[in-house]
Amino acid sequence: MTYWKVRPYVLTAGRTRTRQPLLVHTLVSVPYYDAVFASGLLPEARSLYEHARRARSVAELSAVCGMTLGVTRVVVDDLAATDRLQIHDDAHSLDFRLLERLRDGLRQLA
Repeated sequence: MTYWKVRPYVLTAGRTRTRQPLLVHTLVSVPYYDAVFASGLLPEARSLYEHARRARSVAELSAVCGMTLGVTRVVVDDLAATDRLQIHDDAHSLDFRLLERLRDGLRQLA
């Protein structure tokens, strides 16, 4: 079965680029959660939307949702275009605790 090969293409409609740069440490969050909106999303997008209720980095969302970074970036960008997901300005969102968590997570992977 080639389901695992086709699914990322379906989620991104074949796109690999985003409207705005989304780095691995870019923080995203859901400013207000809408259960009706969430119920209409594909399962992967719904998972990302629900996990972003607490501010998380693109890399964290990718890991917790089990999606590749490329797919995560495109889905985050799509949700942000609907104003359901907020992308935080990188210049003002430097969080050393987040960077430490990222570093620790990368060490665990190594």
